[in-house]
Amino acid sequence: MSIVLSIALFFVIWWMTLFAVLPLGVKSQVEGGEVVPGTEAGAPQKPMLLMKAGITTVIAATIFTCVYLVVSKHWMPHQIFDVVPDLKQ
Repeated sequence: MSIVLSIALFFVIWWMTLFAVLPLGVKSQVEGGEVVPGTEAGAPQKPMLLMKAGITTVIAATIFTCVYLVVSKHWMPHQIFDVVPDLKQ
């Protein structure tokens, strides 16, 4: 796996993981009891974006490491991805 492909794959995994992590622990302003005037009542009270970015990075790095090992160590045979059957038999 090339370095460019590795970076691109990590980037995609990171963004997908971020969208899975974002809703965790969110408490709306209505649930918290304090609605700031001029904001949407359903807006998060404390979004904790830096903490979620850190959690996302750790999870994405773990997923990427697993994918990298499967690809680089050839733990999954490439024949399962062949669409056209081998005609040389």
